[in-house]
Amino acid sequence: MPALKFCGECNNLLYPKSDNNSKILLYQCRNCNYSENAVPEPGMAPCVYKHDLLTVAREQAGETKDLETDPTLQRSDIQCPRCFNNGAVFFQDQARRITTNMTLFFSCVNCKFLFRDPKVKQR
Repeated sequence: MPALKFCGECNNLLYPKSDNNSKILLYQCRNCNYSENAVPEPGMAPCVYKHDLLTVAREQAGETKDLETDPTLQRSDIQCPRCFNNGAVFFQDQARRITTNMTLFFSCVNCKFLFRDPKVKQR
């Protein structure tokens, strides 16, 4: 983690600033205009801004082993889209991040196929 840098003259925080003429990165004080060249710390890349893009992925269920034998899961007579058997256990899971909604997953007791309710509109 990069360390904070402070002004040598007034002890205020130094902020990154680019010198477009010289094409170098500086740390500059916003109070007294003191500036110094930005030297990356050993083992660190000289990075001022990092923008991570999160991809939106469809909901995926987590660990799903031996669901049909779990006595704590509720049962449903929903039809399996793969084997057309009427019978499944169901559970809710929140995939990926806090901002995603809870999703209801079904697991067929016959073929163990994992699916979502086809009546619920998928985003």
